[in-house]
Amino acid sequence: MRRVARGLRRPPAALARRVRRATHAGGAGESGLGKLIELHAVNSAGDMLITVALASTVFFSVPTGEARGRVALYLAVTMAPFVLLAPVIGPLLDRVPHGRRAAMAAAMLARALLSLTMAGAVATGGLELYPAALGVLVSSKAYGVVRSAVVPRLLPPRVWLVKANSRVTLAGLLATGAAAPAGAALHALGARWPLYGACALFLLGTFLSFSLDPKVDSAKGERPARLARTAHTEGTGEERSREKPGLRTVGVSVVRALCANSALRALSGFLTFFLAFLLREHPFDGLSAAVSLGLAGVAAGGGNALGTALGAWLRARAPEVIITSALLGALAAAVTAAVLYGTVAVTALAATAGIVQALGKLSLDALIQRDVPEQVRTSAFARSETLMQMSWVVGGALAMALPLAGRLGMGVAAGLVAVGVLTAARRLLAAARRGTPHSRVA
Repeated sequence: MRRVARGLRRPPAALARRVRRATHAGGAGESGLGKLIELHAVNSAGDMLITVALASTVFFSVPTGEARGRVALYLAVTMAPFVLLAPVIGPLLDRVPHGRRAAMAAAMLARALLSLTMAGAVATGGLELYPAALGVLVSSKAYGVVRSAVVPRLLPPRVWLVKANSRVTLAGLLATGAAAPAGAALHALGARWPLYGACALFLLGTFLSFSLDPKVDSAKGERPARLARTAHTEGTGEERSREKPGLRTVGVSVVRALCANSALRALSGFLTFFLAFLLREHPFDGLSAAVSLGLAGVAAGGGNALGTALGAWLRARAPEVIITSALLGALAAAVTAAVLYGTVAVTALAATAGIVQALGKLSLDALIQRDVPEQVRTSAFARSETLMQMSWVVGGALAMALPLAGRLGMGVAAGLVAVGVLTAARRLLAAARRGTPHSRVA
């Protein structure tokens, strides 16, 4: 029996050692980044199980018309977290810099408890599912904001911030890919089982959060980011200041990169919801709805992974040029899909959206690293992440308002990217021409 037990234990132990070597490579183990990579993998796997449970209840288990109404309600409810996160989470993080590990653990624990609550409602699809889903989403996005703020504190020597972010992101993507079939297998046992699995993962994440390096909670050398323009006016002899909302004191490149990434993130949210309903009702020629949805999903996920890998490879390129190229590539793919609507064009657009979203985010990280002072960089990451998430929801809400017409949807997608091109491309290229000797994306 002992020999059998040792034989059964060896493969998981060997896999665990390989994973640990990969996550702790390049000095990540010594700096503490390796533990954050592992924590993010657990977080991504848990979120994937939640997605499987919600998709089976809100989307696949009911007719298309009813599913669209449910998803519209879900989107309306989930707009709330982003409206709340934008003005609250960033300033709160500035005021409580010593509680980042506790904040991440609280976000994990909240989702573990809410997963159990949702398990009671997921079988019936009752309205009580939506407040619980709202809580899960708030906690998930709060975790994402804090994680973005934590990464700069855990950089290994001679590793650029975007390379570290790409490693964290890639670990999340791999965990998501592994959790998807596991979630499907759990769902075969019953609608509640993916939520039970998510609960177990989030409980694990709660403990992993506290295992992060203590310097995560250090506020040494930091000060709150001033993401506003201060204008001085003279009145009664005293200098008075007033602040206008915006992200203008951190440089033109960062501001325009935020505009560009907002457009790319809105494109991602739009395609996620529009293609989900369009391909369920009108699948690709010769393919079933399930195969059509799977093809689009695999293309988008593969594109995201490819974009992350490209971001680590493009070591000495100007981030402004990469973001502009991403915008133009996305615009070309969207216009092509609108004109030549079909399996190849739409799949190519989904893959392109995944690539450009990853490249745009990595390049934005590079610009924040380069142009934002170290003392305010952590806060800037937290607030920019909130803006990106809000843009994704706005794109999804726009998709829900459109009729299920393929060419029309692809045209609207092209319009979203065109807004980013018009507002950001020229300024980004001008900044690149002026010279950025220290710019990198890895």
